[in-house]
Amino acid sequence: MEATIAHETAVAGMSALDPPLDPAGNVPPLAARQLVKHYDGRAALAGVSLSLEPGAVLGLIGRNGAGKSTLIRALLGLLEPEAGEAWVWGQPALAMGDAAKARLGYVPQQPEALSWLKVGDMLEFVGRFYPRWDAGFVRSTLARWELPANKVLARLSPGERQRVAIIRALASQPELLVLDEPVAALDPVARRELLREIATRAGEFGTTVLFSTHIVSDLERVASHVAFMHHGQLLLQSELGSLKERHLRLHVPAAVADPLVGPVPGEVARRPNPYGGLSVVLVRGEDGPWPKIAQAPGVRREVLSLEDLFVEVAG
Repeated sequence: MEATIAHETAVAGMSALDPPLDPAGNVPPLAARQLVKHYDGRAALAGVSLSLEPGAVLGLIGRNGAGKSTLIRALLGLLEPEAGEAWVWGQPALAMGDAAKARLGYVPQQPEALSWLKVGDMLEFVGRFYPRWDAGFVRSTLARWELPANKVLARLSPGERQRVAIIRALASQPELLVLDEPVAALDPVARRELLREIATRAGEFGTTVLFSTHIVSDLERVASHVAFMHHGQLLLQSELGSLKERHLRLHVPAAVADPLVGPVPGEVARRPNPYGGLSVVLVRGEDGPWPKIAQAPGVRREVLSLEDLFVEVAG
C-alpha cells in the first residue's frame, strides 16, 4: 500500500496559472503543479507537484523509468506536459526568457549538443552567452580532469562527455543547477569531485541544486532535501534531516494487525510478514505524533536507512 505525501502552499486568491509561493511568500527558483505526461499510454508523470526552496539541494531519487528525466525536462520547459504548469523563477517554463536561462545550468543524462565541435571551441562558444562565465574555472578543470581541449566531443567516451557537460554548466556560475543522473558515466574519483563541487556551490554561494540519481549514498552526501519518485508519482518529499527522525518500520503482530481497518495514519508502505502479522512503514508529519499503533503491545519499532526506506516506499 502506498500513500502520497505532498507539500503544497495554498495562497488565497491565487489563480491556477500563478506559481506556488514558499512559506515566506517568495517565488521559488523551480516549481510545478500537477504535471501530467504519457508515453505509449503509460503515465511518465501522474500529477506531480514540486517546489524547490532557494539554496536547497534536492535529491530526486527513483528507479530507472520512474519519471525523473521527464520531470526535469518538464520543469525546464524542454517538453510540454499534457496538463499542469511549471515555472522557473516565476516565469512559465515553456516561455522562459534569455535572462532566466543565463541564470541556470543544466546537465542532461546524455549530453549530445554541439558534439561536432572540439571541446575548447564548444566551451568558448557557449561562454559567450553567459555574462558570468568563468574561463579560469574551465581551464583549470579541463587540466585537472585531463580532458583534451582540442578533441572533438563526439570522439570522447561517455564519461568524458559528461564531465565536459558538467564543466559547461558550472562555468556559467548558475544560481540554479539542474543535473540529470550526473554521475551515471563517471568514475569514482570524478563522481566524488562532482559531489564535493555541488556541496561547495550550495554551501558557499547559495546555489539551488536539483539532481536526480538512483544511488542513495550520493544523495546522502550532499542533499538537504529528498524526493522519491515511482511510476510517475512523487511519493514523498521532505527535508532530509527531519525525514530520518520521522519514519519508522513497525513489525505488527497478528493479534494487533488483524483488527486493523484501512491505512494507519502516515502509512507509506505495508506488506505481510512471513511469520505472520504486518510490516508497516510510517512517515509522520513535521510536528505530528506517532499513531497509537506504534505504542501497542508487541509492536516492534525499527528505524530504517534511507536506502531501506526508499526500497519500502518504491518497492
